[in-house]
Amino acid sequence: MRVANRVVFNTGILYAKMLVTIGLTLYSTRFVLAALGISDYGVYNLVAGVVTMLSFLNTAMAISTQRYLSYNMGAGPGSAARVKQIFHSSVWLHLLIGLIIVLILELGGVYLFNNVLSIPLNRVHAAKIVFQFMVISTFFTVNAVPYDAAIIAHENMIFDAITGILEAVLKFIIAYGLAFTTTDRLILYGALIAVLTVIIRIIKSTYCVRHYPECKFSYLKFEFDRQTFRSIFSFAGWNTFGAVMQVGSTQGIAIILNLFFGTIVNAGYGIAFQVNSQINAFSSNMLKAMNPQIIKSEGQGNRERMLKLAMTASKFSFYLLGLFTVPLIVEMPYVLDLWLKNVPPYAVVFCKLILIVSLINQLSSGIMTSMQSVGIIKGYTVTISTLMLLNIPISYFFLKFGFPAFSVLVIAIIIEVVALLARLYFAKRFTGLLIGKFLKNVVLRATLTLCISAGIASIIPYLIVHESFVRLGLTVIVFLASYGVGLWLLGLSRDDKEKLRGIFRSISGKLKQKLKIKPL
Repeated sequence: MRVANRVVFNTGILYAKMLVTIGLTLYSTRFVLAALGISDYGVYNLVAGVVTMLSFLNTAMAISTQRYLSYNMGAGPGSAARVKQIFHSSVWLHLLIGLIIVLILELGGVYLFNNVLSIPLNRVHAAKIVFQFMVISTFFTVNAVPYDAAIIAHENMIFDAITGILEAVLKFIIAYGLAFTTTDRLILYGALIAVLTVIIRIIKSTYCVRHYPECKFSYLKFEFDRQTFRSIFSFAGWNTFGAVMQVGSTQGIAIILNLFFGTIVNAGYGIAFQVNSQINAFSSNMLKAMNPQIIKSEGQGNRERMLKLAMTASKFSFYLLGLFTVPLIVEMPYVLDLWLKNVPPYAVVFCKLILIVSLINQLSSGIMTSMQSVGIIKGYTVTISTLMLLNIPISYFFLKFGFPAFSVLVIAIIIEVVALLARLYFAKRFTGLLIGKFLKNVVLRATLTLCISAGIASIIPYLIVHESFVRLGLTVIVFLASYGVGLWLLGLSRDDKEKLRGIFRSISGKLKQKLKIKPL
């Protein structure tokens, strides 16, 4: 299968998965909110909010192992032994990382419960129990990283889709079943999510052991290559540091909001994060399909192709995210009311602002992978992590002086713009990326196309009909029409159009062949 066709096929599989999982996940959130109530839902997202971010942490850490696996798979024949060394070292490494994270969480949890968090006294005991379930989930999620990396490095998106759908179905069943129990629903929900994490980890590891030779592993045999371990440890250590700092920044904002406004506002922030994580999955699926090719290109010594793919990934992941975020941002009050019925305070403005943060982040998504592919990430990770963490003290300062709760996400938008510029600087220095070319062909094209289309979609439906399901549908139609025209006239370069024509011709030709009726 040609590279372009493989990327299209894998992306298609991942989007088919998302059509199922996003609906189940959003409905699950509705059931959980209804079963727990706004206050307990706020407690869950405050104490166990890391659970909802574990997919991000998992993906970020998996890039470390995936980078080494894909890089050496791209090195050509004779690399099977090297790939096996890498996987075995990665298993021991992530066992160590998991234990360290558990230790940090346990020590940090004691301090937070005793000195920081503002939780109703009658729910403190339940919150502490849920926290322990979150620690268990974290450990097994970190342990699953090498197996996730192997699945993606082998570009096995079908199995990735199957496990993703299974996990979403089981979470939906858990959420739906909460309404039929009389036990403490907050504790029960935390326990069942932890059990589900362990089940998914067992399924992935069992599959990998049976299908990939490098994944045959025994904890009884302590065998790994020290040099490989040190190399991956250094790379994964900085990568994990960056991921933990990102999670810490996001959860730090939740804690600050809790200090100033209580668990009710945490519920609104939790809803915003749920919406953002689900919508982000659409664009991240393209990255999941393209990342192995970006890294393999670097492993083959083809820097020019690697940078082209990185720029393409940045642009198209932004376009895909914009496809879903703009109608949501425009019609957010109606959508949340339709979805949740009982909308927590600040949820609307939180959702709008956090989606803007994600749009800015997606502009450099391919550049992040290019930095991973060259393997020089120490200074890059420290710089970006420091910028992300600045959100906590700056937000505290602004809230202390009476600024509204949503100001924390306005600050996050500004910091994300600065982080984008920092990523471009490091990419220029270590990969040779031409910043001017990137700003012109990616940032300028993408933002202009999206802003013009968003403006049209915001004005025309508003002038024609009042807030309703009809206006929501009209907004989607107007946006899709203007976005499609804008992409073709402004958003896509000549090379982009030629590649798309080639892919469509290839797909069309294969469909015609398969649908052709043979004579009797």
